[in-house]
Amino acid sequence: MPELTVIGAGLPRTGTLSQKLAFEKLGFGPCYHWVDVIADLEGRVPQWDRALDGEEHWDEIFDGFQSTVDWPGGFFYAELASAYPNAKVVLSVRDAERWEQSFRETIWNMCFGETLVRYASAARAQIDPRWERYLHLVDRMFWIERGTFASGYAEPAQLIAAMKRHEQAVKQAIPSDRLLVWDVTEGWGLSATSSKLLSRRSRSRMPMTGIPSRIAWSPRRSASSAAGTRREPIQPAADPPGATRTR
Repeated sequence: MPELTVIGAGLPRTGTLSQKLAFEKLGFGPCYHWVDVIADLEGRVPQWDRALDGEEHWDEIFDGFQSTVDWPGGFFYAELASAYPNAKVVLSVRDAERWEQSFRETIWNMCFGETLVRYASAARAQIDPRWERYLHLVDRMFWIERGTFASGYAEPAQLIAAMKRHEQAVKQAIPSDRLLVWDVTEGWGLSATSSKLLSRRSRSRMPMTGIPSRIAWSPRRSASSAAGTRREPIQPAADPPGATRTR
């Protein structure tokens, strides 16, 4: 059974759809992304709920995939790096203020903003149990319990602080010989060092030459931005883990 060869540890809104395309063009595909969760809510959401509950069944989750970017996979970068010791890790980064604006205008706004998408998502949850469970998964990964932003998410400074903590944690956890830090402004003109880091031991490896010199990133809406939820932004102290929200 093929194992993961590349693990994307960058936060959503750091060019993850471009990374997915690039990895697949480089021969590291299929690449798992949040869009795969959206495409199979019934099958994949329970898998990630089990992972959050401590059940590590990575070969089941990533069956048929050679790489992963964005959440949910990036949320578990440390666990995946341990489970697949030969895999390389790519940390995608972006200017903090620009990232915060993009994240707030998409994922945050669709969870907490006064938007049609948010209200439509809440309405769907009333009649679709699969969507309701999906929204709870979003909550768990972003806002409550172990969520990336569970320490605070109402203010821009809180989101940026969480972003920087995540990036620092990845750099501390992953040895330098396994880690590539990629800024979205660099495009995909991979240097020789990057090519060597991402190379894999496989007879079916795609050559690194002949690929587009740049796969442009643009702040288009990602699949993870469809993660609508149903409450006003509040501090976690006022919203304890496991709290039930009015829909």
